[in-house]
Amino acid sequence: MGILNVTPDSFFDGGRYALRDAAVARGREMSAEGAALIDVGGESTRPGALPVKLGVELERVLPVVEALSGMTISVDTSKPQVMIAAAAAGAELINDVYALRAPGALEAAADSGCAVCLMHMQGEPRTMQLNPLYDDVVEEVYAFLAGRIEACARAGIATGRLLADPGIGFGKTLDHNLCLLRHLERFAGLGVPLLVGVSRKGLIGAITGREVNERLAGSLALAAIAVEKGARVLRAHDVRQTLDAVRMAAALAGAGAWAAPQGPPAR
Repeated sequence: MGILNVTPDSFFDGGRYALRDAAVARGREMSAEGAALIDVGGESTRPGALPVKLGVELERVLPVVEALSGMTISVDTSKPQVMIAAAAAGAELINDVYALRAPGALEAAADSGCAVCLMHMQGEPRTMQLNPLYDDVVEEVYAFLAGRIEACARAGIATGRLLADPGIGFGKTLDHNLCLLRHLERFAGLGVPLLVGVSRKGLIGAITGREVNERLAGSLALAAIAVEKGARVLRAHDVRQTLDAVRMAAALAGAGAWAAPQGPPAR
């Protein structure tokens, strides 16, 4: 899953693809590099980020989704109105950091016909890193995702349309993130494909001392480990390099699915 932030303030590439033509060119480039999914986001969810008004998010996202028709597009949003509009414009997957907890989001996702990625986040982007606390981070994140899968089933969203994301870096300390990554195999019990996003994130900087533009090597190491531990979708800024890394990890693990791009779960 190639990350396409059409925002001025995302933590790594904020502003680089804020204009439509630059975003479309980057989406096509990532597809050519092997991305099976292009994840278009119009609202930053970095730590400390403030909410974006509905109209602004729609103006950022829809022209890019429409221009990239023919590719498999994911929309990174929590707003029901954006979900519906993006699906009408051609998006096939909803990637929601709130796991469809916003009022009306479950219904919008069900009506859209899209696949859905449910992510765990403690708190909200503006405050999530102030003091995240867990008694058992793995089991608490697992229970949350299991509960959201059940909520989707009650709303008419079949399990076959779902992915789950433990939310590395979203309301977690360094120790919480490392614990989740050590125990990714636990999430196989959810019965849906596991998506993991570690690209360029703060835990890499905390361990290596590298600034965000120097974290590619750390990102690739974590991506390969995530595949070995069961991840089936990797959300990444650096598509070509990440695909090389995960193909090598998958080859060693005997997981041939990484040999060719894979789309989202059936609609």
